[in-house]
Order: sequence, then C-alpha cells, then structure tokens
Amino acid sequence: MKMLVADDDRDLRELIGFTLTQAGYLVVKAADGPAAMRMFEAETPDLVVLDINMPGASGFQVCEAIRKRSRVPVIMLTVRGEEEDLVRALELGADDYLTKPFSPRTLLARIKALLRRAGMENSAPLAAGRVALDIDEHTVQIGSAQPIRLTKLELRLLQMLLANAGHTVSTDRLLVQVWGHRNSADRQLLKQLVHRLRQKIEVDPATPQLLQTASGAGYKLVVD
Repeated sequence: MKMLVADDDRDLRELIGFTLTQAGYLVVKAADGPAAMRMFEAETPDLVVLDINMPGASGFQVCEAIRKRSRVPVIMLTVRGEEEDLVRALELGADDYLTKPFSPRTLLARIKALLRRAGMENSAPLAAGRVALDIDEHTVQIGSAQPIRLTKLELRLLQMLLANAGHTVSTDRLLVQVWGHRNSADRQLLKQLVHRLRQKIEVDPATPQLLQTASGAGYKLVVD
C-alpha cells in the first residue's frame, strides 16, 4: 500500500516517511503543492498526508484537485488549530485533520483508522507476474514454489521493487524505502542486501533473472 506525504518541512516529511516505511507502507514524498499533484498523478497513492501551508499551491488547493478525480483518503496537517481551517479542510473533502506538533504514533493510528473505514486495510499479497509478496507473513512466492521467508529489510526492498515491477527504481529511492534516509555510505549496504535477496529468490544468483541491476541507475524486478 502506497502513501504520499506532502510537506515543505523536510525534517517532518522524512520523519513521517520513515514512520510509515517502518509500518510496512510504500512512501513517496513531495515538498510543495505542484510536486504533490505531479506525484499523485504519477504514483496513484492509496492515501495522502497533506500539509496545508505549502509553497506553489496550498494543501487546500491540492486536496480540492485530488477530490475532483479521486476518493483516496486524505489527512490534512497544519501548524494552526483554527476552527475555520478544520471546517474548510473537511468541506473540501479531507477525511481527517491533525494539528502540529503531533506524535508519529498518533498519525499512524489515524491512518490505520482511515484505511479500516475505507475497507482498504487487508493482508492481500502484493503481486505482479509470477511474484507474490505477503506483507503480513514476511514471505515471497515465485510461481508455484514454496513461500520464502524474508527479513524485514529484504521485505521492504522487495516491496518497492514489486510495486514498480518492470521499471528501474533508483538507488536513492530504495535507500529511503529500506532505511528511511539516503547516504553515499549506505550504497554498499544496499548492494549487500540485494546480494542476500538474490541468494533466496534466484535460481542462479550469479546470473540474476528476477532482480536485475540497472548500471548506474538502480535495480529492477523482472516478473514476466
């Protein structure tokens, strides 16, 4: 399940993203209103966490634009606790509202409640082609073979790759998904994680057919 986090506060955006990633969700992020709309169109997230005060286009404007084309759950964030903001957010179609500062646990609880109300919180496997990932069980199944147990880091890596099956996912994006941040020193850790995952899912890890390297760009999961 994919979440869009849109907030111009970089530290808060990264904190929310890390919290949601730790909870097993895929996360995409935007730093302003126009970027949020572009990301929404490109990524089709299942839920949006949307700051009201953003440059380029306010959260109100983004929420209104989203509601013209989608009923995806939206949580609005603001540093102000004014009633008029709450009323306007709800009138524009927001599903919930949270005033800063808030704890990541509170936001996560609100998100899970929204997903339950929308009937979206389920444990259906994420699948593409012959690869099926069971988030709850921490397993992956390749074709008709027996499910393979994954570590938490392997699960996060494969989750992002499977959600973008057939397309190259950049190294930086994978680093954020797996560890919550990107750092040049972490690239070696990612290589080691890819190596361990290949040992589990490839028939011949030395010549990988599923988890392929896109030289200088990232990695791609080939599921056909």
